[in-house]
Amino acid sequence: MKSMTGYAKVPCILGEKKLNIEIKTLNSKQLDLIVKLPATLRSHELEVRSRLNRLERGKVECTVSEETGSTVATLNADLLTARYEALRQVAERLQAPKDDLLGRLSTMSDLWNGGSESELSEQEWETFCQGLEQAIDETDAFRSHEGAVLEQDFHRHVDLIEEMLGKIPAYEAERIDTAKERIRRWMAEADVKEVDENRFEQELIYYLEKLDITEEKVRLQKHIDYFRQTMAEEATCGKKLGFVAQEMGREINTTGSKANHVEIQRLVVVMKDELEKIKEQLGNVL
Repeated sequence: MKSMTGYAKVPCILGEKKLNIEIKTLNSKQLDLIVKLPATLRSHELEVRSRLNRLERGKVECTVSEETGSTVATLNADLLTARYEALRQVAERLQAPKDDLLGRLSTMSDLWNGGSESELSEQEWETFCQGLEQAIDETDAFRSHEGAVLEQDFHRHVDLIEEMLGKIPAYEAERIDTAKERIRRWMAEADVKEVDENRFEQELIYYLEKLDITEEKVRLQKHIDYFRQTMAEEATCGKKLGFVAQEMGREINTTGSKANHVEIQRLVVVMKDELEKIKEQLGNVL
């Protein structure tokens, strides 16, 4: 089982450039990708998104920041000259001022070698992809670790629900005696003089059948077993566990409505509380 919470930061060295690849993931119903790239990688955004799809689900924020290793840069004089001439001719044709045209041009980062807007070479792109895949792998490993913590927590809650379920039979025999006493009291209050014991037993059986919770207990135990099995066998099981938890809640609620016994009601309250704790965390499961 995996959590949707993950994190990784991987440095990627490309000659004099250093790219830092940072991935953060949080819970979300679907895959929600937020990709922030420097100018050197803008043309590769679709490829980056395609690789990030491997994270399957959650709010995924991938930020790639760029550092320049060298403080000395060389001006691309030919490119500067070409741009200056082109802009000068346009300015003359439009009779626009040409003040500080050269100064403005010199601030363009792509006129300097190692500038942040220079495209990556094929080899640099391959190196970056290796770094990106490493960051994705580390994020996935983080999710697995967080998922293991969640799984232990779920086991504690499920074990307690099962423990409460196991305590119910101790009070079921008492329910029959309580039901008999209640019916006899109603009859006494109604001043019924003669009672057909056979008919009384038939009515009692009918009444107890309405309160029988055997099926609910059996189904709840099966849901508990399936919840555990799903956690153990499936990595991306958040939605399925959510459905199983809903079914568990249905059986617990029905048991409570049929309980007709104060101690069983108390057990049901504990089961509901533990199930709510499970549901609160299920939103973080991948």
